[in-house]
Amino acid sequence: MHSETIGSFTRSNGRTQRLAALNPGVTLPSQDIIVVHRSDGSGTTYVWTDYLTTVSPEWAKQVGRAKDVKWPVGLGGKGNEGVAGQVKQLAGAIGYVELAYAVQNAASVALVPNAAGQCVASSVASITAAAAGVANGLPANTDYRISIINAPGHNAYPISSMTWIILYRKQTDAVKGKKLVDFLRWGLSDGQKLEPALDYAPLPDAMLAPLRARVDSVTIAGAQ
Repeated sequence: MHSETIGSFTRSNGRTQRLAALNPGVTLPSQDIIVVHRSDGSGTTYVWTDYLTTVSPEWAKQVGRAKDVKWPVGLGGKGNEGVAGQVKQLAGAIGYVELAYAVQNAASVALVPNAAGQCVASSVASITAAAAGVANGLPANTDYRISIINAPGHNAYPISSMTWIILYRKQTDAVKGKKLVDFLRWGLSDGQKLEPALDYAPLPDAMLAPLRARVDSVTIAGAQ
């Protein structure tokens, strides 16, 4: 996923100075920033507001994290295409879309400061690095419903998220259960090699072995 920053800097001289400090050598225009956000509820919005809640006590207090929030400023667009369309049409606009959508539409993207103080671009590699930064500190039998927002690591992109699959550990349908387990095993092996071409990030090595063991623990009715 890719996200940019909220556009309220022109309303506060202190924030303007902070924005300028993050862009040394760049002449910034004297222009208001137009914020474009999703008008529909979405996981993309949840990840973006999760990041803002994590790094900004002000945002956490006033807005918070959710799939749909009460935006303090900005224009709404439906879906990734709606946000991207508004950003393209309006001078000085910024917004947030999934990484795959940004790459496939050749969108200009922002580098975002991470927990290590590095300004990092969203990419397959930087998202995997975020997951790796969190994976290294996980206990053996962890619950993988975890956030990788603002993860540790020099190359970690701070606005990243996992996609989860939830399944019953006891599969009562022998045919469907076997197909599901076979698919998950493929996804955690050969399937990982296909993800970069689709602009999705593969899991870090530290997560693959325990997740494969988790899949292997699924029982299927009638199986020996």
